[in-house]
Order: sequence, then C-alpha cells, then structure tokens
Amino acid sequence: MFSIGQLARTTGLPVRTVRFWSDIGLVPPAGRTSGNYRMYDAEAAARLDLVRTLRELGIDLDTVERVLRDQVTVADVAKAHVRALDTEIRTLRLRRAVLSSVATRGSTTEEMKLMHDLARLSAQERQRIIDEFVDEAFAGVQPRPEGAHIADGMRTMPADLPDDPTPEQVDAWIELAELVADPSFKERVREMAVAGSSDTQPPAQSDPQLVLQHAAPAEAAGVDPASPEGQEILHRIIPADMATEQRRALADTIATFSDRRVERYWSLLGTINGWPQHPPAVPAFEWFADALRA
Repeated sequence: MFSIGQLARTTGLPVRTVRFWSDIGLVPPAGRTSGNYRMYDAEAAARLDLVRTLRELGIDLDTVERVLRDQVTVADVAKAHVRALDTEIRTLRLRRAVLSSVATRGSTTEEMKLMHDLARLSAQERQRIIDEFVDEAFAGVQPRPEGAHIADGMRTMPADLPDDPTPEQVDAWIELAELVADPSFKERVREMAVAGSSDTQPPAQSDPQLVLQHAAPAEAAGVDPASPEGQEILHRIIPADMATEQRRALADTIATFSDRRVERYWSLLGTINGWPQHPPAVPAFEWFADALRA
C-alpha cells in the first residue's frame, strides 16, 4: 500500500496532480489509515500510469474517465485522437505556409488577416465561397451546354489544399478569395454568361488558333495593331476583304469574351489544383480586337 506521497514519488507525478485525479474519481484510494489518510494499492498505481499516459497524449479527462470505466476502449480513443491530430497537423501546416507567405511578400495587415481567416476555413467552407460566387454570377442565365460546362469548371476547387502547400498555392488561394469578393468581377462574369447564353450568332467569326499563332507573337513584340505590319498580320487571321461592319462586330464579340481577370481566375484555380499552366491568351485577343477596329 502506498500513501499519496509515496505514490507520487513512485510515478514521478506532483502530489497535487495525484490528489486532484483521486478527488475526481480517476484513481480512487484502496482504503484509509486510522488517521483517515488515503492509501493506494498496485492497481491504483497502474491506473495512475494510464491516466498520465492518456493525458500526455492530449486526451481530455472526460474521455480518460470513460476509458477507465470501460465505456470506450483505448484503441477507439487512439483512433479518434489520430484523426484529430491529423486535422491539427494540416491546420498547423497551413498556418506555417500562410506565415511564410506573409514573411516573403511583406503583406499588409489586411492581407495577413485575410490569409489567417482563410487558413481557418474547412475545405467545405472554401468551396462554399466559390459556389456562392458562381451561383450569383450565373443566376437566371439559361446557358448552352458549353456555358454550363464553364460554370461547373469555375467551381472546381480541390477537396483540400495539400498538407504542405507551396507559397504559390497559398498566394493563389488568397488572390482567388479577393477576386470572387469583388462585385465588379462578378458582374463581368455574369455579362459573359448572359452573352454566351444568347442564341444570336455573331456576324463573323475567327479561328482562335490563328489568333494565338499570329496575334500573340505580334503583341509580345509590341507591333502596333494599326500599323501596316499589324494589318498585314491581321489578314493572316481574317480575310483581307472582310467588311468594316463585320470587323467591328467581331471586335465587339472578342471584347465581350476576353477578360484578363477571368483568365486569371482560371490560372489561380490551376495553381491551387496543381494543373499545368499555360501562357496568357487574352493579350493576343485584345491585340486582335484592336487590329480589327483599326
């Protein structure tokens, strides 16, 4: 039999801890002395050792009590705790990535708050932010099949960020959240959705591959769309005899469906999801539209 002091020395725990656990019934005494001092047996020492182990693993006292009363097994507790620790580890890694991003980019206080708030969101909550944006942008629009495909694509968030996201993924995540919160961006996407749902066929069309093949190098080289060289390049994309009205209508169509921020949205989704990245295409179409108007 052990006194409370002997039991404390045997287990290496403070007397006050042993007394507290005994008071709440986790380690009841086996008996008392004639002076009413608590005495503990070997079973109490074993229970005390188990309580200490479970507490050191971060398991709460209520759960410890259930284990000791055989209401739940240690294995069940361990499985649940593993899941909780996995979640905590992911959260800590996200916070580490956020802090690394803050340190690298010299973020403002507002940016840091946004990053912190996003790091605390669950995957479902992050998806909800994107879903609400898409729902509002496409509300009431009866899109063609390709329009529905675009809406579904704009919802494509990963089930969760990687356990150890890259600084680029964290930055993309933050930029995407800022983008979908911008009312003007939402209106721009809606404008494109409404235009795309129309049954009206444009009076003239162009081959996107020809635009990328010819207009992209011209834009990159700084060729003036209105210059003779620019117009010569234009006529590699459209017939030289295309009427002025058709050119202007085609330029308007190109302007409606070409937006750098919308293209940036897709690029950010690609970064977050780990998709291959492609060079920006919108600048080439902007050059093409300017050449058409010239």
